[in-house]
Amino acid sequence: MRIIAELPHPDFKISILSMNQKFIIKIEKGVYEQTYKLPEVDLTDGVNSVFELLDEAFLKTVGERFQAMSKDFKDSYFRYNY
Repeated sequence: MRIIAELPHPDFKISILSMNQKFIIKIEKGVYEQTYKLPEVDLTDGVNSVFELLDEAFLKTVGERFQAMSKDFKDSYFRYNY
């Protein structure tokens, strides 16, 4: 697995990796991570197609998902009085 690009973003760390003819989009925020895998053959313009997928609407839902992940974990954590 090798990192082929890192995209600047004010809220997330976004890395594009390549492994086994797949692009892996890894988006991190704090202790949480979202990963998306795409076969390279499905994208006509290579890594540039990956950049196109990471538009503002998609990243907005990624942010909302991070908030939901945090809430889910905190709810579970507090159910057991830690």
